[in-house]
Amino acid sequence: MHSRRTLLTSAAAAAAACATGAAAHAAGPAIGRQPHSPDAAPAPAVLARLRALISRMTPEEKVGQLFVMRVYGHSATAPDPADAAANQKEIGVANAAELIARYHVGGIIYFGWAHNTRDPHQIADLSNGIQKAAADQRVPIPLLLATDQEHGIVARVGAPATLFPGAMALGASGSRDDARTVARIAGEELYAMGIRQDYAPDADVNVNPANPVIGVRSFGADPQAVARMVAAEVKGYQGAGVAACAKHFPGHGDTDTDSHVGLPYIHHTAEEWERLDAPPFRAAIAAGIDSIMTAHIVVPAFDASEDPATLSRPILTGILRERLGYDGVVVTDSLGMEGVRVKYGDARVPVLALRAGVDQLLNPPDLALAHDAVLKALKDGELTWPDIDRKLLRILLLKERRGLFADPYTTHRAVDRAVGTRPHLATADRIADRTTTLLRNDGGLLPLSRRREREVLVVGVDAAAPSGTGGPPTTVLAKALTELGFTATALPTGLTPTQAQIDQAAAALRRRDAAVIATYNVTADSPQRKLVGALLATGKPVVQLAVRNPYDIAQLAGVEAGLASYSWTDVELRAAARVIAGQRNPRGTLPVPVMRADAPAVVLYPIGHGLTY
Repeated sequence: MHSRRTLLTSAAAAAAACATGAAAHAAGPAIGRQPHSPDAAPAPAVLARLRALISRMTPEEKVGQLFVMRVYGHSATAPDPADAAANQKEIGVANAAELIARYHVGGIIYFGWAHNTRDPHQIADLSNGIQKAAADQRVPIPLLLATDQEHGIVARVGAPATLFPGAMALGASGSRDDARTVARIAGEELYAMGIRQDYAPDADVNVNPANPVIGVRSFGADPQAVARMVAAEVKGYQGAGVAACAKHFPGHGDTDTDSHVGLPYIHHTAEEWERLDAPPFRAAIAAGIDSIMTAHIVVPAFDASEDPATLSRPILTGILRERLGYDGVVVTDSLGMEGVRVKYGDARVPVLALRAGVDQLLNPPDLALAHDAVLKALKDGELTWPDIDRKLLRILLLKERRGLFADPYTTHRAVDRAVGTRPHLATADRIADRTTTLLRNDGGLLPLSRRREREVLVVGVDAAAPSGTGGPPTTVLAKALTELGFTATALPTGLTPTQAQIDQAAAALRRRDAAVIATYNVTADSPQRKLVGALLATGKPVVQLAVRNPYDIAQLAGVEAGLASYSWTDVELRAAARVIAGQRNPRGTLPVPVMRADAPAVVLYPIGHGLTY
């Protein structure tokens, strides 16, 4: 057994389109597939047409185009009664069609919890219904339909769509080709469902192990490695006709606060930012990224006012627009997150964001309030119409580039030809086989032997993976190991096992040959440590698998065999099972350093560490 990498760093049209969506589309996303080049100016005829379109819009229509909004329901016109009631309560409309008619929104974001993503055919029908509603407006402008499909732990569209390893798992493989392939296939499947923007890839460099919101959503802690993977995914998504979105500018990787619930501070100096945070965003821009998402974080080195970056003109205009030379679409992170709401009220936030340099306002908590506030700021002169028109032109050019004016619709046939196909699923498994990382294997405990360790107890976390992407982990692992010739039994014990659960697990292991425990972000005071200790005390072989952040091993000194899968989704758990069973060699290597628990400044396992059989 040996370590296979050295330490890299320790820290670091719509109106003309067929209204029924039956336009020929089965051949896949042929329109708009060329990646956007930041140096390629749009054709004069295109600019003239889009500017003429803007000139026909009323003030209300122009302002509406700046918003990307949530809406509940599986259908654009006939959601379930509970979803219609939720829409009335939160937005004042019953469905997506009414949302478009009243507010003229430029985009809609799909969520699983909003019941937008039940299955691929339903998603395609919802997309077509939304585009039909847009085509019926006085000034017909197709909507940019978006979602967060990062893969790994963030996936809004579940099976039967293809689910891939997430960013940090891909970082463990180190393969730009795999990153490009994942994004290309994911883009093709999203396109087939009518989704033309993915809020991915994550361009944050996760240099803080305590980061509660990024973690495995990042490709790793090496800025240059992250930059290479980000550029590869940008080319993959946009080569498939889907706008990519690098997030979260200017970099959310070194924080211990979740911007969903608080306002994080990033205390990097300008020089540290240039070295640690900037490279992935520079790479995304060089690759022709269509959109960049802002972060609700404070960077005092760049803005002494301590406004969050989403509302900071020095950051969004001074750095992103002027220093980095980016002239694509800038979209806020969700305006419902606490990080952007703690300093200003919900009426001020959209105005300040537009003043800072934002083009699209994502998911405000009160759309009517935000819409009226922007109109009032224009009337009062705080915002200007020429600047709004420039923002609209960027948005419309993105829609043009992604083929929405030519044909915004899709078909069930397109879905069937692209989504969750056998070749795509097989590719996901092959890529996952290159990501599982073996961190410790004292005494050659792994791989387990079907003769010595036939009876395997699988314990640990039991939360289902997001949006139908699989789980619970103990069930998936037990099933996979059983299919590989073991007799495996699942005994879920959760994130905080009780003493009774710990005793039950230890007693169950005494009747078996070995245990596999799925751990999840183990801390010094986590009951998971006590569970691992009780299992080790039986004297039976214990294999630990970190199913989220790979840092767990530092808290589990007695474990002889430890692996990282970087997610608890099915595709990564099945790959880990193949490694545990010896069907595959572990090929992943750490994309982040693991520090000692008792000496956090000391590296336990460096970037590049990974054992093989």
